[in-house]
Amino acid sequence: MTGDIPLWAGIPAAVLLVVGGLLALVGSAGLLRFRDFFCRIHAPTLGNTLGAGCVLLASILVFSALDQRPVFHEILITLLLLLTSPVTAMLLMRAAVYRGQRQRGELK
Repeated sequence: MTGDIPLWAGIPAAVLLVVGGLLALVGSAGLLRFRDFFCRIHAPTLGNTLGAGCVLLASILVFSALDQRPVFHEILITLLLLLTSPVTAMLLMRAAVYRGQRQRGELK
């Protein structure tokens, strides 16, 4: 794994890293900006998931170019991240809805 990163892999990887960082920053800013829990959980879930996905795609591109073969373990990390983050957010939202219904006395 010695050598320079080829230009055809370095430029898209740099763009993906910048886009991923901006998406994560926007998701984190949404967490601070919104007042309601349901709005607050939406922005970080989308922004940070897409941001981390862009960073992982950049990593896949660079290490596949350096090793001159596809890198499969990072593809698996990307798939697991894209599956688990929205599911976790949905479970948190359902728990908040259930808690709100219990506090209002709608559930016994």
